[in-house]
Amino acid sequence: MKSITSRDNPLYKRLKALAGSTAHQRRSGHALLEGLHLAAAYLDAAGQPETCVVTEGALLHDEARQIVARIGSARVYTLPDALFQQLSSLVHGVGIVLLVDKIVAPLPERITQTCVVLDGVQDPGNAGSILRTAAAAGIQNVFCMPGTVYAWSSKVLRAGMGAHFLLNIFEDIESMDLVARFSDHVPIAITDSHGAKALYDCDLSGQLAWVFGNEGAGVSQVWRDSARLRVTIPQPGGMESLNVAAAAAICLFEQVRQGR
Repeated sequence: MKSITSRDNPLYKRLKALAGSTAHQRRSGHALLEGLHLAAAYLDAAGQPETCVVTEGALLHDEARQIVARIGSARVYTLPDALFQQLSSLVHGVGIVLLVDKIVAPLPERITQTCVVLDGVQDPGNAGSILRTAAAAGIQNVFCMPGTVYAWSSKVLRAGMGAHFLLNIFEDIESMDLVARFSDHVPIAITDSHGAKALYDCDLSGQLAWVFGNEGAGVSQVWRDSARLRVTIPQPGGMESLNVAAAAAICLFEQVRQGR
């Protein structure tokens, strides 16, 4: 275990640059996992991080000590709480951050199983919630179209609650390239409030490619043109629409229910 005592430390400068810029994170291919839950989830699913940074104060916390004990000592750095504040995006978190390589899987040539497509979902909380729902529903692949929030940003990671380490997440794929990869028995399904069939009257027992669109504009035209199933979620209370994360949860778990 090593110590960082100065803002001039090269590792500290690197971490601070990553913490301050999602674009920098994207270019570097790294992610910062802050907090006990994300750290434990990563260790359970993916093994050792590149680096663990933990505050002196956090080492007084039993759970933080247990997490640090699982990481090779050469990868662990301690630093004062005051320095950690420049790296943290949490108000009342325990001071621990893992620096990890973003997990990247090879893009499948053919898509043969139920999956999720995020088509311009821009709110990090919505994106992370959908990833969490997809993982809970047993889905393996999530495809993020251009215009979708960066899936490995700190806010999406927090909302995902460890789902990133249970999924294959593919980013910045052109829509027509992805459409061409779907097998014939994986129809594209979208939610549509106009002229669509009620979700609970649809046969969802097979494989589906669920497309969830932008919070304001909805699903883009290429996916509307490619959809073979359009569903609407009955809303007897009279609201015009649902939050996209809520709609995704309803659709995915109605498919789970029908498949039981």
